[in-house]
Amino acid sequence: MIEINNLAFSFPSRDVLQGINLRLEEGKFYGLLGENGVGKTTLLTLLCGLKKPKSGTIRIDGRSPFDRQPSLLQEQFYLPEEVLSVHATAAAFAREKGVFWPKFSMEVFQRLLEGFEVDARQRMDKMSAGQVKKTWISFALATGVRYYYLDEPTNGLDIPSKAQFRKAIMQFTHEDTTLIISTHQVRDLENVIDPIIILDSKEVLVNASIEEIESKLYFDYGQEANPAALYAEQTPGGLIQVYPNDSHAVSKINLEAFFNTVHHHKEEAKNLFGNQ
Repeated sequence: MIEINNLAFSFPSRDVLQGINLRLEEGKFYGLLGENGVGKTTLLTLLCGLKKPKSGTIRIDGRSPFDRQPSLLQEQFYLPEEVLSVHATAAAFAREKGVFWPKFSMEVFQRLLEGFEVDARQRMDKMSAGQVKKTWISFALATGVRYYYLDEPTNGLDIPSKAQFRKAIMQFTHEDTTLIISTHQVRDLENVIDPIIILDSKEVLVNASIEEIESKLYFDYGQEANPAALYAEQTPGGLIQVYPNDSHAVSKINLEAFFNTVHHHKEEAKNLFGNQ
Protein backbone atom coordinates (compact mmCIF):
# COMPACT_ATOMS: atom_id res chain seq x y z
CA MET A 1 0.00 0.00 0.00
CA ILE A 2 1.29 3.44 -0.96
CA GLU A 3 -0.03 6.42 1.01
CA ILE A 4 0.87 9.98 0.03
CA ASN A 5 -0.26 12.79 2.32
CA ASN A 6 0.09 16.53 1.65
CA LEU A 7 3.20 15.91 -0.44
CA ALA A 8 5.10 18.94 -1.72
CA PHE A 9 8.29 19.25 -3.72
CA SER A 10 10.08 22.23 -5.22
CA PHE A 11 13.05 22.87 -7.45
CA PRO A 12 15.05 26.05 -6.73
CA SER A 13 13.30 27.86 -9.56
CA ARG A 14 9.72 26.63 -9.12
CA ASP A 15 7.23 24.59 -7.14
CA VAL A 16 6.28 21.29 -8.79
CA LEU A 17 4.03 19.31 -6.47
CA GLN A 18 1.89 20.80 -3.74
CA GLY A 19 -0.62 19.16 -1.42
CA ILE A 20 -0.65 15.81 -3.25
CA ASN A 21 -2.81 13.15 -1.61
CA LEU A 22 -3.02 9.65 -3.06
CA ARG A 23 -3.77 6.17 -1.83
CA LEU A 24 -2.52 3.47 -4.19
CA GLU A 25 -3.64 -0.10 -3.64
CA GLU A 26 -1.70 -3.25 -4.31
CA GLY A 27 -2.41 -5.34 -7.36
CA LYS A 28 -3.30 -2.43 -9.65
CA PHE A 29 -1.62 -0.91 -12.70
CA TYR A 30 -1.97 2.86 -12.37
CA GLY A 31 -1.70 5.11 -15.39
CA LEU A 32 -0.10 8.44 -14.45
CA LEU A 33 -1.09 11.09 -16.99
CA GLY A 34 -0.43 14.81 -17.25
CA GLU A 35 1.05 17.53 -19.40
CA ASN A 36 4.80 18.05 -19.62
CA GLY A 37 6.23 19.66 -16.52
CA VAL A 38 3.43 18.86 -14.05
CA GLY A 39 5.63 16.56 -11.94
CA LYS A 40 5.01 13.00 -13.14
CA THR A 41 8.69 12.04 -13.22
CA THR A 42 9.28 13.94 -9.99
CA LEU A 43 6.56 11.92 -8.29
CA LEU A 44 8.10 8.65 -9.46
CA THR A 45 11.54 9.64 -8.18
CA LEU A 46 10.02 10.64 -4.85
CA LEU A 47 8.32 7.26 -4.62
CA CYS A 48 11.53 5.36 -5.20
CA GLY A 49 13.47 7.52 -2.75
CA LEU A 50 15.74 9.41 -5.15
CA LYS A 51 14.33 12.75 -3.99
CA LYS A 52 13.26 14.00 -0.58
CA PRO A 53 9.86 15.68 -0.14
CA LYS A 54 9.87 19.33 0.79
CA SER A 55 6.97 18.54 3.09
CA GLY A 56 4.33 15.90 3.59
CA THR A 57 4.87 12.15 3.70
CA ILE A 58 5.14 9.07 1.53
CA ARG A 59 4.62 5.70 3.17
CA ILE A 60 5.08 2.43 1.33
CA ASP A 61 3.94 -0.39 3.58
CA GLY A 62 4.60 1.99 6.45
CA ARG A 63 8.13 2.90 5.34
CA SER A 64 9.55 6.14 3.96
CA PRO A 65 11.32 5.59 0.61
CA PHE A 66 13.86 8.36 1.23
CA ASP A 67 15.19 6.39 4.21
CA ARG A 68 16.55 3.95 1.60
CA GLN A 69 15.92 0.90 3.76
CA PRO A 70 17.21 -2.24 2.00
CA SER A 71 14.00 -4.07 2.85
CA LEU A 72 12.07 -1.55 0.73
CA LEU A 73 14.69 -1.01 -1.98
CA GLN A 74 14.62 -4.71 -2.84
CA GLU A 75 10.85 -4.53 -3.31
CA GLN A 76 10.79 -1.68 -5.83
CA PHE A 77 12.21 -0.78 -9.23
CA TYR A 78 12.32 2.58 -11.00
CA LEU A 79 12.76 2.56 -14.78
CA PRO A 80 13.49 6.05 -16.15
CA GLU A 81 12.49 7.13 -19.62
CA GLU A 82 16.11 7.41 -20.74
CA VAL A 83 18.16 4.29 -20.03
CA LEU A 84 21.89 3.80 -20.52
CA SER A 85 23.78 1.01 -22.16
CA VAL A 86 26.69 -0.65 -20.35
CA HIS A 87 29.96 -2.12 -21.56
CA ALA A 88 28.81 -5.71 -21.10
CA THR A 89 26.54 -8.28 -22.64
CA ALA A 90 22.89 -8.25 -21.56
CA ALA A 91 23.42 -11.55 -19.73
CA ALA A 92 26.49 -10.31 -17.85
CA PHE A 93 24.71 -7.09 -16.92
CA ALA A 94 21.75 -9.03 -15.53
CA ARG A 95 23.90 -11.48 -13.55
CA GLU A 96 25.88 -8.63 -11.98
CA LYS A 97 22.97 -6.34 -11.09
CA GLY A 98 20.32 -8.94 -10.34
CA VAL A 99 21.89 -9.86 -6.99
CA PHE A 100 20.47 -6.66 -5.48
CA TRP A 101 16.92 -8.01 -5.85
CA PRO A 102 16.34 -11.30 -3.99
CA LYS A 103 13.54 -12.39 -6.33
CA PHE A 104 15.48 -11.74 -9.51
CA SER A 105 15.22 -14.60 -12.00
CA MET A 106 17.78 -15.08 -14.75
CA GLU A 107 15.39 -17.53 -16.40
CA VAL A 108 12.63 -14.91 -16.54
CA PHE A 109 15.12 -12.35 -17.89
CA GLN A 110 16.11 -14.74 -20.69
CA ARG A 111 12.46 -15.47 -21.54
CA LEU A 112 11.62 -11.79 -21.67
CA LEU A 113 14.57 -11.04 -23.94
CA GLU A 114 13.53 -13.85 -26.25
CA GLY A 115 10.03 -12.37 -26.41
CA PHE A 116 11.56 -9.03 -27.40
CA GLU A 117 13.89 -10.78 -29.89
CA VAL A 118 17.04 -9.51 -28.18
CA ASP A 119 20.13 -11.72 -27.94
CA ALA A 120 21.38 -11.93 -24.35
CA ARG A 121 24.91 -12.51 -25.67
CA GLN A 122 24.98 -9.13 -27.42
CA ARG A 123 26.88 -6.25 -25.84
CA MET A 124 24.53 -3.52 -24.71
CA ASP A 125 26.83 -0.77 -26.00
CA LYS A 126 26.49 -2.30 -29.47
CA MET A 127 22.69 -2.41 -29.34
CA SER A 128 20.23 0.05 -30.85
CA ALA A 129 18.43 2.39 -28.45
CA GLY A 130 15.28 0.27 -28.76
CA GLN A 131 17.16 -2.93 -27.91
CA VAL A 132 18.70 -1.30 -24.85
CA LYS A 133 15.24 -0.20 -23.71
CA LYS A 134 13.91 -3.74 -24.16
CA THR A 135 16.85 -5.13 -22.17
CA TRP A 136 16.12 -2.78 -19.27
CA ILE A 137 12.40 -3.61 -19.37
CA SER A 138 13.26 -7.31 -19.30
CA PHE A 139 15.61 -6.78 -16.37
CA ALA A 140 13.03 -4.73 -14.48
CA LEU A 141 10.31 -7.36 -14.80
CA ALA A 142 12.76 -10.14 -13.92
CA THR A 143 13.41 -8.55 -10.51
CA GLY A 144 9.97 -9.73 -9.35
CA VAL A 145 9.43 -6.71 -7.10
CA ARG A 146 6.12 -5.56 -5.66
CA TYR A 147 6.38 -1.92 -6.77
CA TYR A 148 7.29 -0.73 -10.26
CA TYR A 149 7.64 2.92 -11.25
CA LEU A 150 7.91 3.06 -15.05
CA ASP A 151 8.49 6.38 -16.82
CA GLU A 152 7.36 6.32 -20.48
CA PRO A 153 8.25 2.63 -20.90
CA THR A 154 6.93 2.33 -24.47
CA ASN A 155 8.90 5.29 -25.84
CA GLY A 156 11.45 4.00 -28.32
CA LEU A 157 9.71 0.67 -28.86
CA ASP A 158 8.48 -0.45 -32.27
CA ILE A 159 4.90 -1.66 -32.73
CA PRO A 160 5.57 -5.41 -32.14
CA SER A 161 7.61 -4.58 -29.04
CA LYS A 162 4.80 -2.48 -27.60
CA ALA A 163 2.50 -5.47 -27.93
CA GLN A 164 5.16 -7.67 -26.31
CA PHE A 165 5.51 -5.17 -23.46
CA ARG A 166 1.79 -5.36 -22.73
CA LYS A 167 1.96 -9.14 -22.79
CA ALA A 168 5.03 -9.18 -20.55
CA ILE A 169 3.62 -7.05 -17.77
CA MET A 170 0.51 -9.21 -17.65
CA GLN A 171 2.51 -12.45 -17.66
CA PHE A 172 5.42 -11.62 -15.37
CA THR A 173 3.79 -9.68 -12.56
CA HIS A 174 1.91 -11.02 -9.55
CA GLU A 175 -1.42 -10.46 -7.85
CA ASP A 176 0.13 -8.08 -5.32
CA THR A 177 2.25 -6.18 -7.88
CA THR A 178 1.62 -2.44 -8.10
CA LEU A 179 2.68 -0.62 -11.26
CA ILE A 180 2.68 3.13 -11.72
CA ILE A 181 3.24 3.93 -15.38
CA SER A 182 3.80 7.53 -16.42
CA THR A 183 2.94 7.91 -20.07
CA HIS A 184 1.83 10.19 -22.87
CA GLN A 185 1.34 7.15 -25.11
CA VAL A 186 -2.06 6.21 -23.74
CA ARG A 187 -3.04 4.26 -26.84
CA ASP A 188 -0.12 1.90 -26.19
CA LEU A 189 -1.46 1.08 -22.72
CA GLU A 190 -5.19 1.74 -22.93
CA ASN A 191 -6.11 -1.88 -22.19
CA VAL A 192 -3.58 -2.24 -19.38
CA ILE A 193 -3.68 0.76 -17.06
CA ASP A 194 -6.46 1.00 -14.47
CA PRO A 195 -6.99 3.18 -12.40
CA ILE A 196 -6.11 6.49 -14.04
CA ILE A 197 -4.37 9.35 -12.22
CA ILE A 198 -4.25 12.77 -13.87
CA LEU A 199 -1.84 15.33 -12.45
CA ASP A 200 -2.17 19.02 -13.07
CA SER A 201 0.25 21.70 -11.97
CA LYS A 202 0.70 20.98 -8.26
CA GLU A 203 -2.43 18.84 -7.76
CA VAL A 204 -4.30 15.64 -8.53
CA LEU A 205 -7.30 16.17 -10.79
CA VAL A 206 -8.46 12.56 -11.02
CA ASN A 207 -7.71 9.23 -9.37
CA ALA A 208 -10.41 6.90 -10.65
CA SER A 209 -10.90 3.40 -11.97
CA ILE A 210 -11.96 2.77 -15.56
CA GLU A 211 -15.29 1.49 -14.24
CA GLU A 212 -15.87 4.71 -12.32
CA ILE A 213 -14.95 6.86 -15.32
CA GLU A 214 -17.33 4.94 -17.58
CA SER A 215 -20.11 5.24 -15.01
CA LYS A 216 -19.79 9.03 -14.82
CA LEU A 217 -18.94 9.94 -18.40
CA TYR A 218 -20.39 8.73 -21.70
CA PHE A 219 -18.14 8.31 -24.73
CA ASP A 220 -20.12 8.78 -27.92
CA TYR A 221 -18.68 7.69 -31.27
CA GLY A 222 -21.55 8.86 -33.48
CA GLN A 223 -22.01 11.39 -36.25
CA GLU A 224 -24.33 13.95 -34.67
CA ALA A 225 -23.01 16.70 -32.42
CA ASN A 226 -24.36 16.73 -28.88
CA PRO A 227 -24.71 20.21 -27.29
CA ALA A 228 -24.12 18.68 -23.85
CA ALA A 229 -20.64 17.46 -24.81
CA LEU A 230 -17.83 18.52 -22.53
CA TYR A 231 -15.35 17.61 -25.21
CA ALA A 232 -15.64 16.74 -28.90
CA GLU A 233 -13.08 15.74 -31.49
CA GLN A 234 -13.49 15.10 -35.20
CA THR A 235 -12.06 11.81 -36.44
CA PRO A 236 -12.07 10.20 -39.91
CA GLY A 237 -14.97 8.01 -38.81
CA GLY A 238 -17.04 10.72 -37.17
CA LEU A 239 -17.04 12.41 -33.77
CA ILE A 240 -15.71 11.37 -30.39
CA GLN A 241 -17.79 13.21 -27.79
CA VAL A 242 -17.69 13.03 -24.03
CA TYR A 243 -20.56 14.15 -21.83
CA PRO A 244 -22.01 13.36 -18.39
CA ASN A 245 -23.47 9.87 -18.21
CA ASP A 246 -26.80 10.93 -16.73
CA SER A 247 -28.62 7.95 -18.23
CA HIS A 248 -26.12 5.38 -16.86
CA ALA A 249 -25.54 4.06 -20.36
CA VAL A 250 -22.64 1.76 -21.23
CA SER A 251 -19.79 3.05 -23.41
CA LYS A 252 -16.10 2.34 -24.01
CA ILE A 253 -13.62 4.84 -22.67
CA ASN A 254 -11.19 6.64 -24.96
CA LEU A 255 -8.30 7.71 -22.73
CA GLU A 256 -7.10 10.54 -24.97
CA ALA A 257 -10.60 11.99 -25.08
CA PHE A 258 -10.94 11.51 -21.32
CA PHE A 259 -7.67 13.32 -20.66
CA ASN A 260 -8.69 16.22 -22.91
CA THR A 261 -12.09 16.41 -21.21
CA VAL A 262 -10.44 16.69 -17.80
CA HIS A 263 -7.88 19.18 -19.12
CA HIS A 264 -10.64 21.48 -20.41
CA HIS A 265 -12.89 21.09 -17.35
CA LYS A 266 -10.58 20.78 -14.38
CA GLU A 267 -12.88 21.94 -11.60
CA GLU A 268 -15.80 19.89 -12.94
CA ALA A 269 -13.51 16.83 -13.09
CA LYS A 270 -12.35 17.28 -9.50
CA ASN A 271 -15.94 17.59 -8.34
CA LEU A 272 -17.13 14.64 -10.45
CA PHE A 273 -14.40 12.29 -9.22
CA GLY A 274 -14.18 13.48 -5.65
CA ASN A 275 -10.80 15.25 -5.80
CA GLN A 276 -12.07 18.73 -4.97
